[in-house]
Amino acid sequence: MSSSRAAKVSPSPEDGSAEPPLPRRAANADVGHSSRIELSRSALRKNLGFLRERVGKSVTISSVVKANAYGHGLDPFVALAESCGVDHFSVASSQEAADVLNVASDSSKIMIMGILYQQDLPWVIENDVEFFVFDLTRLQLTARVAREVGKPARIHLEVETGGNRTGLPEKDLPDAIALLKREKKTLHFAGLCTHFAGIESLANQFRIQKQRKRFDATLKKCRTARCVPESVHAGCSAAALAFPETAMDMVRVGTAQYGMWPSPEVSAMVQTQVGRSGTLQRVMSWKTDVMHLKAVQQDDFIGYGTTFQAPRNMTIAVLPVGYSNGIPRALSNRGHVLVRGRKAPIVGAVNMNVFMVDVTHIPDVEIGDEVVLVGKQKNNNISLRSFAEFDNVLNNEFVSRLPAAIPRIVVR
Repeated sequence: MSSSRAAKVSPSPEDGSAEPPLPRRAANADVGHSSRIELSRSALRKNLGFLRERVGKSVTISSVVKANAYGHGLDPFVALAESCGVDHFSVASSQEAADVLNVASDSSKIMIMGILYQQDLPWVIENDVEFFVFDLTRLQLTARVAREVGKPARIHLEVETGGNRTGLPEKDLPDAIALLKREKKTLHFAGLCTHFAGIESLANQFRIQKQRKRFDATLKKCRTARCVPESVHAGCSAAALAFPETAMDMVRVGTAQYGMWPSPEVSAMVQTQVGRSGTLQRVMSWKTDVMHLKAVQQDDFIGYGTTFQAPRNMTIAVLPVGYSNGIPRALSNRGHVLVRGRKAPIVGAVNMNVFMVDVTHIPDVEIGDEVVLVGKQKNNNISLRSFAEFDNVLNNEFVSRLPAAIPRIVVR
């Protein structure tokens, strides 16, 4: 008895010839994405060179690559940074440390500044990953685990100086010093550190001065007790740029290496000192393409709702990115992109996967034309700061939210 499920046969053309099968892409093939991020090697080199000029040749620059390298893509950025001479990386968790370890050279060092679960301690110690310790219990636990592993833990003792975030309280310092001296074989005192609370703001400098004095006093107590760290560090991007005297042995640089200023105040302060040569270069450019073109008649509404009504006959370009891809909804009817080197305003609401721009004033726009979301095109530029102005977010906040699925490509 024949099966009730007859084989499906493709219809043949009328002339009886066989119809060729439709091409199919292999399941593991690279497929197109709706946008792409480009990382400029020359911009990173310039930024690192400028930072080196500020802090001095002997100071270690630790590249902070937490939050997917501030949205730049951890894997490609670590390799790019190493090609520019970086050999120390700072992260926020053991998971991020593992990610860096997978792509970094054996000679590069990795340092965890944040969360480290107890179950991850053996792995961290075995792989020579350095990490912050900011409470006495964690220091005691680390010594015990290091004895079990049979290898010293490389710890950086973060001390409280007034930031009141993480940091060993001053009252626990004597016990911590005693433990470090007693457990020299299990606890390698790789660093003494702190974090300045808001050094990027001139209004906070009275607070920063108090922190510096407390940190200097803590370092003096360690030296008096003959418990001397291998390195001493407290500086972030703002400290390295505007207050290079705080550099000490190492600076932990995130924002500045990516070409973003920690604050307008730091930008103004540094450029007043060194002139335009001190301008940082943005490493990231973000691009997409025109997906569709549409003629819209006067008085028609564009997109969802009634937020934009065409004041005239218009030509609209539809772009294949939206708030799920990192474009803030707050840019609805406010932001701009670059098409053929000219600014095209966003019209209508930013949707989940698309948004629309007005290209009526731009001649000869075609489907497939490159669109710049962040970056330069001819003589125009879309800055990261423009997103902050419209969406009330920090540069760091905006870029760190960019989906990891967007391809990151290193360019010259």
